[in-house]
Order: sequence, then structure tokens, then C-alpha cells
Amino acid sequence: MYCNFGSRVTQKSCPLFWQRKSFSTSRFSHKSRAGSYSVGDVPCNNIIDVLRERDLLDACTNESMLIEAAKSPSGLKVYCGFDPTADSLHLGNLLGIVVLSWFQRCGHTPVILLGGATGSIGDPSGKSVERPLLSREEIDTNANNIGTDLNSILSHDNLTYSRPQVMNNIDWFANISFLDFLRDVGRYARIGTMLSRDSVKSRLESESGLSFTEFSYQLLQGYDFMHLFQEHNVTVQVGGSDQWGNIVAGTDLIRRIISKEVAYGVTFPLLLKSDGKKFGKSEDGAIWLSSKRLSPFKFYQYLLRTSDEDVIRMMRMLTFLPINEIREIEEAMGKKGYVPNTAQVRLAEEITRFVHGETGLEEAKAATKGLLPGSDTKLDIDILESLIDIVPTLEITREEAFAVTVVDILVKVGLQGSKGEARRMIKGGGVRINNIKVADELARLEPSDLISGRMLLLSAGKKNKFLLQVKE
Repeated sequence: MYCNFGSRVTQKSCPLFWQRKSFSTSRFSHKSRAGSYSVGDVPCNNIIDVLRERDLLDACTNESMLIEAAKSPSGLKVYCGFDPTADSLHLGNLLGIVVLSWFQRCGHTPVILLGGATGSIGDPSGKSVERPLLSREEIDTNANNIGTDLNSILSHDNLTYSRPQVMNNIDWFANISFLDFLRDVGRYARIGTMLSRDSVKSRLESESGLSFTEFSYQLLQGYDFMHLFQEHNVTVQVGGSDQWGNIVAGTDLIRRIISKEVAYGVTFPLLLKSDGKKFGKSEDGAIWLSSKRLSPFKFYQYLLRTSDEDVIRMMRMLTFLPINEIREIEEAMGKKGYVPNTAQVRLAEEITRFVHGETGLEEAKAATKGLLPGSDTKLDIDILESLIDIVPTLEITREEAFAVTVVDILVKVGLQGSKGEARRMIKGGGVRINNIKVADELARLEPSDLISGRMLLLSAGKKNKFLLQVKE
């Protein structure tokens, strides 16, 4: 599937200049022109060295030529493809987006290619069995959602970088007949070369084998690159390391049909934890990038649980913090006085801001603060809504809410085992409504307790929370 998924900064050089000291959070804000700036000691037009220092480079075709091409004042157009197999991308896809953003920050134009056509087939790369086929309607819906999310992520900074361009390969494949494709493209593909791809060989040797449909995927992706090259002047494709064969198929087609050595492929490593497991998977499934599938709060909380063994590497690969600042954080982790989880907090803040913007980050931080044991944080409806499905939730009528005491409600929702326990908890100051202590054992809920007239948060002790949704 498409994209299944540093150094010290000086003032003399680039839009990537951060005036940072210690653990500051200032943002860069200047226009980047290719060939004009640098990321620390690495010229910004030498994007390969930038990626290499961030552990974001796996392989590159014609490296020296790409470095020279990147010096063009007008910059390059760089694309990464995303097949719409779901209505959201997940954290494993983030590396491709980060790589696109690095090119963008160095003065180049990111191109997002949605696989409206290739998504109906399925890439065999990294898969042991053939993907289930989706309907045309599902693919179109997924592509629209992913395109909107990606455009938003690559535009969050609201700077003067080149705006991302979003395309869908169904726009050109829909009008190509099978015979035309075989005549104009297929005759340039060599079966021996296609069979030599690792993704093909591994499936051919597997019990499930490889269908002709999947086998043709690399040729379709290769044609994508050639079309973008011819029609939109896109000269660079980026993708995960498992995409190398598909990317080279594109550069080969361009060389054979157009006879020019000016198309380049760049791959990055797959996103894995130190134990070899995929980063971005949890007990509940994928860590989705869309706020419709996963709230910024849950996204932020997942990143806060990154292990000490992984946090620095993930910070280097998934954030845009200067390398020297990341090294300072790494050194601090091994010293006396280091506050545990400081690095994880910084990682979660930077990635959440990149994916969900400043508003999403503030929402996640506010919800996190509001759920701290004994928190006095003032709650609002946005915070409470972000907690739905995070803490236990019950919907009740206004009559049910106001007809009984807080003690009764604590027992009803299971925050306390008995009325006696609930009374003792209130007497000890351990019960709160919207983070405000309940002092009276006979207290009842009042309409004024409802935030925006419909929700409230009950707390019993330091960690037990319950959300009440009150309906008419």
C-alpha cells in the first residue's frame, strides 16, 4: 500500500530556525525557498542529509542527482500515495506525512496522491494474504476523508510554505482501457524484474500465493509516478521501505518511456518499536489520525505511554524539534533530578500539535488536566464531550437526575458500593461534581450543576470518574 505507514539550528539559515533554549515551544514561521536555507549545519537543499539525521532515510535512487535537483529555486514536487483502505490513516502512516512535511519545510511542494483506483486492488507489499475488496462508494468516502485530514495536517502551521496538492489516481485510471494500458505501458514492463521484487517473491512462496490483480499493482503505481511526472512535473516519490519495488517500477517506466533520468525515489524505515512491534497499535486497535475516529485526548494519551526505550527515537523521527534539543532531552533522562515522563509529554505535545493543530492539543491537555486526581480544573462542555467513551458514561433523564441524592447516584453508577460508603466518601471530601467538592451528605444535583445544561462529571476518590449525560 502507498505509505503504509537534524541538527543544530542556526540563525543564518532557514525557515527551520527555531529560537529555542532548554525546553521552549516556540514555532518557526518564515518562508522556505529551496537552496536558500539550512537546517542547522545541513543545507536545506540537501534534504537527504536532513532525512538521514532524523533516521528517516532507508534508500534513495540517484542520491547525488536529487541533492543537486533540490537546489532549484522553485523547488521540487514530491508525492506520497495513500490507499483509502479505511476512512482514516493511522499513526503508522505518519512517517510518510512527516517526510512530506520535511520536504515542504525545505521549500518543496508536497503532493498527496489518494489511491482511488489502486485502493480497489490492494497492494501485496507487507501482506501475507490478499486484501478484502471495498465497494466504489466505500473507497470514494475513505479517499475524501483521508484527503481532507492530510490537507489539514500539512496546512496546520498556517505559514507561507507551499500548500499541499491533493490528487486521486481514479481521475486518470477511470479513462484508460485495459488494452490501451497493455499497449502503452505493459509492453515496457519486464516480468523478470517484477518477479524479483521482495514483496512479490515472499507472496509467491507463501501458501496463499499471489493473484494477478495484486501482481499488477506495482505497474499501476509505476504508471501513477509517470503520469504525475508528465502532467504535473512531480519528480520525487517517497514511501515506506516496503514500497521500494513499487517506486523503482515508476522510475523505470519514466526512464524507458520518456528517456530521462530526472525522477527519484526515496524510502523511509517502517515505524517499529524497540521490541519490533508496530508503533501505533494498541489493545483497542489502530491509533487513528482522524479526530472522528479517535479524539485528540486519546491520541495524546497513547503517546504519553511511549516507553523510555522508544521516546527519543520517536521524537527524532516524528517531530520537528531540532536535533540538539532532542539530545539535551536524552541527556537529561539519564541525570539525577529528571522528572519522569518529561520526554513523553514533549513527544505527545509535538505530535498532537502536528496532527490535530493547536486547538486539538489544547483540548487534549485540558481533558488530561481535568482528569488528574483531585483536579480543580474548571470544566467546560468541550472537555466533557472529549471524555465520552474515555470514562464510563450514562445517559439519564432530568427527572432521574434531580429526584435522588448524590449518594444515590454514586451507588447507581457504581462509583460506590453502598450508601454508607458514599456518605463516608463525601464526609472525607472525596466526592466532586465537575471538580468541585461535595460537602453535604444530603446534597442533590441541581440544574446549575449541568454544564451547557446537559452534562456533568462525577468523581469519587482520586481516580474514579463517571460522566452523566442528562437528556430532556
